Amino acid sequence: MEMADHQRQVGRNSLSESLNAAGNCREGSHMGAQTNLDPDSPAIHAHLTIMQGVIQRMTDNSRSCKVWCVTLVAAILVLVARTGEANHVLIALAPTVLFYVLDAYYLALERGFRRSYNSFVKKVHDGQGYASDLYTVIPDGSTVWGTLWAMVGSFSVLPFYLMVAITVVLAWRLIF
Repeated sequence: MEMADHQRQVGRNSLSESLNAAGNCREGSHMGAQTNLDPDSPAIHAHLTIMQGVIQRMTDNSRSCKVWCVTLVAAILVLVARTGEANHVLIALAPTVLFYVLDAYYLALERGFRRSYNSFVKKVHDGQGYASDLYTVIPDGSTVWGTLWAMVGSFSVLPFYLMVAITVVLAWRLIF
């Protein structure tokens, strides 16, 4: 147990020394101390690149939800048209609702990470950014409330899934 603690401490010290040697911190030499970050630091740029990657993945996941929803609903409608079982059309509402919630969740995460990104940039430019901020990659705000807001207030989520659901109901009414 002591060996693992010692290795963690050595790792922290060497990382702290690396950051200080590269000029990443304006003052201080210990990572635990609150030291202001240099806006031109490679560590700042790496952190921002990581945040941009996370935001891009959330955007891609949101897009994938729409693509998969349309693909599954279309496949279900084709199968129902071949079998002529009108009640089976309503099965297409299940992936519509599931992808609706998942898409709203990804949108909420994306918005939270964008707020976190902007907050970090503001802190660095105001001279209030610290080394401890470099190791924080979490969304700002409540994901639950953000998801609920995206479900009812987002132009990219609600109208899309509403139209898919309307299409499914119309197909059901036309076959039935």
